[in-house]
Amino acid sequence: MEDDSDPEQSCWAGLPDVCLRHVFHWLDDRDRSRAAMVCKKWSRAMYSGSLWRTRTITFNGRPSRAHTFEFETALWYVKKFGKYLEHLEIKLLNPYNAVLTRKFQVTMRGLLSHLGKCNSRLVSLSIQHLELDRVVWKSMVRAQFIKNLGTFLKRMGKHLDYLNLKGARVTLEEGCQLLNSLSYLRNKSFISEVNIEDFFSLHLPIYSSTLFHQVVSKFQSLVILTFNYNCISDELLDILCKHSAHSLCTLNIKCHIHDPHGQVVWGMSWANLAKRAPQLKVNFFFERVMKHDHLARILLVEIPVRSISLRSCYFSDPDWTMRPTLVNLLPAYRHVLQKLTLEVNNDHELLDDELLQLILSCKKLVFLKVWAFLSVTFMEKLLQNRSEKKCILTTIKVRIYTARQETSEEDRLLRDIYKKFKYLIDSELNYFVITYPMV
Repeated sequence: MEDDSDPEQSCWAGLPDVCLRHVFHWLDDRDRSRAAMVCKKWSRAMYSGSLWRTRTITFNGRPSRAHTFEFETALWYVKKFGKYLEHLEIKLLNPYNAVLTRKFQVTMRGLLSHLGKCNSRLVSLSIQHLELDRVVWKSMVRAQFIKNLGTFLKRMGKHLDYLNLKGARVTLEEGCQLLNSLSYLRNKSFISEVNIEDFFSLHLPIYSSTLFHQVVSKFQSLVILTFNYNCISDELLDILCKHSAHSLCTLNIKCHIHDPHGQVVWGMSWANLAKRAPQLKVNFFFERVMKHDHLARILLVEIPVRSISLRSCYFSDPDWTMRPTLVNLLPAYRHVLQKLTLEVNNDHELLDDELLQLILSCKKLVFLKVWAFLSVTFMEKLLQNRSEKKCILTTIKVRIYTARQETSEEDRLLRDIYKKFKYLIDSELNYFVITYPMV
């Protein structure tokens, strides 16, 4: 009788290497380590480079016994398998105090130093939401971390194709120093995707910085750039037009109420960029920037807008009147707009008719997400128009705000509407609609 307790004699012993590596791919670190102890063949599978090309290293910012060894194991991993890395994501979750940020900085110094020496494959690096402007980051720790990261980017800049430093919250000088590291020695960077949303500290008018313009001019092949509107200027658009128009496809632009957004940007600058970069699509994300005059200064007709998101984050303000925006501003993009998100506390105005007319006028609109005070009959009218092919929506996500705690009547009406258009919804739509008391 075959002894199944001996891996060399069991059916697992004949498993092809490619299948064994696939099994290992779905195991976490602890299970991989245990499996590697079974036999020599399984141990060799553990060290297969294909298993370690992509890595997310998470540091929990709150002290606990369960997270004691996170810092040590992260460094051990890089020393053991760092040479195989192609895609690396670092997460620091809500650091609790200055001791933890110091420990994180020391670990990252060792990790980046070793990786910089042994790795020549890294093409993607993401370190998000560091929030270096928080008090848990002591000035010396912060400065040392930025120095270590800058040194690493100088070493890896010629390989990197993607860099995500969203939420770093650094000063203008620190931020430009880090971005400039990507073009070290060659004075040019051919990185294709950069995410610097909330990269700079709040309230900084980056658009007026000559230093920032000099740094961006070194990017020669940008395909996707994600950043804040407080970076936008005629000079920046001219730089993108000159150096990256041949490759540029997407600009993701966030405009937050606490970021300066009063600068004047001419439509001609946008028109020149759109002409030189015919594949360009622009996605706008507005947070609590809801006043029509502010939006009108930003949303110029020359911009090839694909997506617009307007979020009030539950705040309500009588000055945030959405009707002029829906009626006069957004229809300018009726031939190009594909995605529309509205999260507004419009308890002081009804927008059913204006919103429906906007949707019907946007001939390419496929995605709609609305959180607002609406009547339930709005959904019936929208679905009726969709069934008559007067719009081409494929995704409809609606949260109907109501000022009453009790929503049973509205819920019943929504169920009836669903039954009426069940075939359409089930066969053609990604559909989700609920009521939500705003009491």
